[in-house]
Amino acid sequence: MSKTLIKNIKTLYTSRQVPPVKGADMSKVYELNNAYILIEEDKIKEIGTLYTGNLIDTFIYDAKDLICIPGLIDSHTHLVFGGSREHEFSKKIAGVPYLDILKEGGGIHSTVKQTKAATSEVLYDQAKKSLDEMLLFGVTTLEAKSGYGLDLATEIKQLLTLKKLNELNPIDILITYLGAHALPPKYKDKRVEFINKVMLDLEYIKENDLAKYVDVFCEKGVFTALETEKIFKRALELGFKLRLHSDEIESIGGTGVAIKLKANTVDHLMAIKDEDITSLAKSNTIANLLPATSFFLNKEYAPARKLIDQGCAVSVSSDYNPGSTPSENYQFTLQLAGNKLRMVPYEILTAATINPAYGLDISNKVGSLEVGKQADILLLDALNLDYFIYHYGINHTRAVFKNGKLVVDNRTIIKEEI
Repeated sequence: MSKTLIKNIKTLYTSRQVPPVKGADMSKVYELNNAYILIEEDKIKEIGTLYTGNLIDTFIYDAKDLICIPGLIDSHTHLVFGGSREHEFSKKIAGVPYLDILKEGGGIHSTVKQTKAATSEVLYDQAKKSLDEMLLFGVTTLEAKSGYGLDLATEIKQLLTLKKLNELNPIDILITYLGAHALPPKYKDKRVEFINKVMLDLEYIKENDLAKYVDVFCEKGVFTALETEKIFKRALELGFKLRLHSDEIESIGGTGVAIKLKANTVDHLMAIKDEDITSLAKSNTIANLLPATSFFLNKEYAPARKLIDQGCAVSVSSDYNPGSTPSENYQFTLQLAGNKLRMVPYEILTAATINPAYGLDISNKVGSLEVGKQADILLLDALNLDYFIYHYGINHTRAVFKNGKLVVDNRTIIKEEI
């Protein structure tokens, strides 16, 4: 059938602000009670309160008083990796410093080793399992990075796996090359050589259309602000968009580089300086916050209230990865944004839909429920939007429509060709 009618929606919630949505505007959300959505092919055709049109050749989905929001957009993940790191969990709980775990061959080096050893088929199957879980939690669009290769061959293996996942699964995946995720041990005394190698590898990534974005981990003990700027300038020359890991542990100038070079997002920001918040508010770079990482590592949370109150555009992402956020439950990330970042539910909705869509250059297609946009729609078993954030730790999803097609119903993925 070419048309779908979702009827009996208790309340529809969506941002209708022009992105990037900043400061107080983040809490301005459109609500429509007793709503319906008419879908034609893969687009939203109508939104209203009383459908009187023709129902011939129309699939009717009765929402039965569920609430409705746009499909969720998780704009910072490390989806494809080999193995896992549960063997380090007891050490973390016991207080063993991460650098000590790293010296023992653990941490990111453990994941790099396992990713190098894994076949493409193993990486695909493991990532697909996680991707299916994310879909069940209402994620319809995802950003995913490489970064567990630290050599071109393994980075390519990750990127090709992401392209295959994007082609064969419902969730749209936007791909980022994170070649500068860590300094490989063999380059310990050859930093310039490794950075030049990453910059050279960018040419291959671009020529073969393996990624849209370039990311760098700008942090003490990883890559400096000057090194980051050097990589980013070459990325811009080649036509990449920029995203940045910055201010996770210490502020060493990365956020300033991101603003200067007009990066799409600057991510983490637990240690962001006040002067960088002021500059960020004057820019269109999205402050992408990752509260589940702070939760798992028992670290400080990013100053979301200060960022929003001073006029920044904020998004919230999971940072799904094997070392600091081994959870596919994006809804829990949003609930942490309420309880730990002190964001109100309307701000959180904006931070999980239209702002990440803007940060991924796709806000003209997704991120809000509006006529003409892609029909990425989430139906939740919750009394209202506040209840969705308040009642934490469970899956509120009842149905997911992706590109106008019902792909999850009653928490079950509908198995068919996408």
